[in-house]
Amino acid sequence: MAHVTSQAAPCRRGQHLFKLASGWALTLVIALSSSLSSQFAHAQTRGGTLNFIVTPEPTALVDLATTATNVLKVSPKVVEGLLEYDFKFQPSPSLATSWEVSDDSRKYVFHLRHGVKWHDGKPFTSADVAYSIQTLRQVHPRAKTTFANLTDVATPDPYTVVITLSKPAPYLIKAFSSSETPIVPKHIYDGTDILTNPANNAPIGTGPFRFVKWVRGSYIEYVRNDDYWDKGKPWLDRIVVKVINDPAARTVAFEDGSADLSGDSPVPLSDLERLKGNPKLGLETRGYEFQAGVSRIEFNLDNPVLKNPKVRQAIASALDREVIRKVIYYGYATPLASPIIPSNPYYDPTPTPYPFNVEHANALLDEAGYPRKADGTRFALTVDPLPIGDLPTRTAAYVKSALARVGIAITVRSQDLPAYLKRIYTDRDFDFSINGMSNLFDPVVGVARLYTTNNFRRGVPFTNGSHYSNPEIDQLFAQVAEETDEAKRKALFAQIQRILERDLPDINLVAPQYLTVYSRAVHNHTTSPDGVSASFADVWLQR
Repeated sequence: MAHVTSQAAPCRRGQHLFKLASGWALTLVIALSSSLSSQFAHAQTRGGTLNFIVTPEPTALVDLATTATNVLKVSPKVVEGLLEYDFKFQPSPSLATSWEVSDDSRKYVFHLRHGVKWHDGKPFTSADVAYSIQTLRQVHPRAKTTFANLTDVATPDPYTVVITLSKPAPYLIKAFSSSETPIVPKHIYDGTDILTNPANNAPIGTGPFRFVKWVRGSYIEYVRNDDYWDKGKPWLDRIVVKVINDPAARTVAFEDGSADLSGDSPVPLSDLERLKGNPKLGLETRGYEFQAGVSRIEFNLDNPVLKNPKVRQAIASALDREVIRKVIYYGYATPLASPIIPSNPYYDPTPTPYPFNVEHANALLDEAGYPRKADGTRFALTVDPLPIGDLPTRTAAYVKSALARVGIAITVRSQDLPAYLKRIYTDRDFDFSINGMSNLFDPVVGVARLYTTNNFRRGVPFTNGSHYSNPEIDQLFAQVAEETDEAKRKALFAQIQRILERDLPDINLVAPQYLTVYSRAVHNHTTSPDGVSASFADVWLQR
């Protein structure tokens, strides 16, 4: 069993030399950190209210059964995970203070923090962790894949959790953040309907902030948890999460000082140049390493027209990704055909088999048996853009214009987020949608959920909405999920990407470059790959 503590990776050789070096290094680190923290503490200011914009309004305040980015921004302020991560995805303690991973990567032992209390005063124990992991496997969009090899979650005592797997899962140690594996109170959820439990909208957690109230359509309020286990934190007295639906109004809020912080490129991209010139504001591109993903078209393969591969190939050939990059994203994006982003080590740069070619698109539609009618159209489809931000809707407008050139009449349908999720994932009353999906810490978790047969899960958002099924893809994802050799993993992921790009259950368009807009009065807003989806325990204000 390899012992792992704060930011340490499993060490299998050279234990004696490692311990000697670690002893000297630890002495030096303690001396330096003591000096630096003393100096830094004088610079920090306690108190104040952070005005944090989240749009659209969250559908819930706990990310137990959803991976919607607006929910991920608020949930970790109250609900924590076992671990936190740095920008290189190295783990550090949170609710777990140390952990061990067996040499065969099939057993994980977590040692929990003592003295932690839920916001209602009940003690936090290993039973809460075991309950949360088992519940997430049932209701969370990704946990079924993340914990696919799980065979047992044991709790030998109140402060120890033992996770046993049937097969290795080399990515699993990166999966225990609050935004991926939230730990919820068993005594609040057990024996209830998980999806309708009132705590989803009035959360009880162990985190640095306590939920106060949610005024629908206006704001959500959190206050400092004075009993937080990390003594002295948080620095803020209060967080007010503001709901501002109009993008132009969000720009004004930053300019007049009524907004301090927001993520996911919260203002119109056309306003960024003006905001860059404002000395009171800043832009941050870090903090999206977990969330980084792909803007995409997702087809409903149960639709008889779209079930025809030639129709999907024609649609792909009719779209110019470079126009999307320049016009829709103002250059803040990278064109791609793969579901894996270029900055990911498993990205395969093989060009799309269906490059932009309007003439070829028209020929494919003729071959598919859809000639132009007297009015110049071949058939009609409806597109449903994801109602988060304005980019999916702007992309839909471009798609409508581009497909009109090949005789496909498009209607763009608008709705709020709950209606969209129900339409796409429960009712399946759609032709194709435009959304964005995160790659996360490993494509086994972030990408597989969109394509494997067992992730077609009606009612579960952000899973296999296309209803794509390919036994070869299922087998390849199962194989790469337990492969520990990096060269073999890369080869398997390359094979997966080429099959998906050929089959076209979706069309991957661009990898967006997300931006956080912040007031320069806000410090420590981006300290991890979670960005503004972190707990904000370290955030402080200097007005």
